[in-house]
Amino acid sequence: MKYQYISLEKTGQFSTLFLDYVNQEKNLDSFYKYSPVIDSFSQVIKDISSQKFNRKLIVDVITEQYSKSNCQLPTANCQLLLQENTFTICTGHQLCLFTGPLYFIYKIISTINLAEQLKNKYPENNFVPVYWMASEDHDFEEINHINIFGKKIEWKNKQGGAVGKYSNEGLSDLIAELKTILGDSKTASDLIELFQNAYTKHANFSAATRYLVNELFGQYGLVILDPNDARLKKEFAEVIKDDLLNSTAHKLVSKAIVNLEKIKHKAQVNPREINLFYLLNNQRERIVKENELFNVQNTQIKFEENYLMLELEAHPERFSPNVVLRPLYQQKILPNLAYVGGPGEVSYWLEYKEMFDHYGIIFPVLMPRNFVMVIDAPVSEKLTKFGLASEDIFLPINELTGKFLKSISDENISLDSEKENLAKLYKDISEKASKTDTTLVSSVDADLQKHLKEIDNLEKKMLRAFKQRNETTVTQIEKIKSKLIPNGTLQERYDNFISFYLKHGKSFIDELKQTLDPFDLRFTILSEKD
Repeated sequence: MKYQYISLEKTGQFSTLFLDYVNQEKNLDSFYKYSPVIDSFSQVIKDISSQKFNRKLIVDVITEQYSKSNCQLPTANCQLLLQENTFTICTGHQLCLFTGPLYFIYKIISTINLAEQLKNKYPENNFVPVYWMASEDHDFEEINHINIFGKKIEWKNKQGGAVGKYSNEGLSDLIAELKTILGDSKTASDLIELFQNAYTKHANFSAATRYLVNELFGQYGLVILDPNDARLKKEFAEVIKDDLLNSTAHKLVSKAIVNLEKIKHKAQVNPREINLFYLLNNQRERIVKENELFNVQNTQIKFEENYLMLELEAHPERFSPNVVLRPLYQQKILPNLAYVGGPGEVSYWLEYKEMFDHYGIIFPVLMPRNFVMVIDAPVSEKLTKFGLASEDIFLPINELTGKFLKSISDENISLDSEKENLAKLYKDISEKASKTDTTLVSSVDADLQKHLKEIDNLEKKMLRAFKQRNETTVTQIEKIKSKLIPNGTLQERYDNFISFYLKHGKSFIDELKQTLDPFDLRFTILSEKD
């Protein structure tokens, strides 16, 4: 593939808050601790080394989870986690069907590459890439489908509760549907076999996802951790207790949001007075305090305070952190240096620094993941034929088609030179008028603006007429725009990896890994060669 880079600003797809962080604007200095550059890691390594972690417990949990999923354990990296000079680089994500949108792949590759680059920079330490499975998430509608070749494949399931505990019922039918779409090539057969091994040979969605991700990335030393474990949550129990009784996170994060709003940034997430769910077999419901009782919403379950504390002590696994506490949980149990996340994640982490400081837990380096668009050979060829650069695809559709039409117009539709000549003429008129009566200058300027507007309207009419003469090509450009920016969003947030893997096989992931640089905070455009 050929590759090029453009600034994130040029895509028009990122919030001001995220761009300010990427550009290290001074107004955000108080909302994070370390800059996303490689030299920051010398300090965070020292700071994390001052915290104590139950490393043996982490390794025991990971080993057990891999064993239950019939996965090949990345033994070398697991054993390294027992050593005090080993640190993790973490990313987290929902358990998406067939890995979900493309950016899931990019997040993990960014995490693996970051760990490798840190090893080169700080060879006296070890760095283990970790995928933190958001197995407790209950937003099933967000993870139950993929888009491939313009078709939506959806898993219909009403089990409820934490998605990681879902049985894989119905997924064999989806795999059969996928098989009819992918065809019978060797790569298609390999993918179908991979999905069958993942989803039909494991007890639940969490185990299946671990197997699938391990098959794709295990060779690079990626370690997969499901945090929904009683032993791990026991390590976090004091923070859970404090949130239930004192609403500390709500107070501190709310304060950070006010400070963000003062510098004209909107909050990405809003804390609740209690930032915990109660996990049942098929439910994950919020815990809410009402009239001195702790109620589990949408159930008949209620706790008095002393009984709730007993429940926490006996069953910490039943208490599930929400988006506010989950980062704190991660940093409490892992010797983690950096969190690799997308624009939304980085933005909401910026609300949490004061909460981390309060609990004496190290706030990690926030590393934006790599952002990628893949342009296949036929589309790349058409863009070249139409005289359009790859980065032009981010232009609004009218500007994109307008650029093409102006570039091929024999009649030279652009009236820019005429407008310049008119402006010069009116400048001369204005100078003469001012010598007669200075109050006439404003009338001359108003007349100029009127005529310039008329010329603009005429130019638009000419462009529409020319567009009609080139309707077929304009339609092709509109289709290209729709393919690369589907529904106005980035390709990586819509398409699944399967279509690219089908064409390139394992080399698709290998080439991404070789190309992407975790410290290059630009947008990457990869164009297939013929």
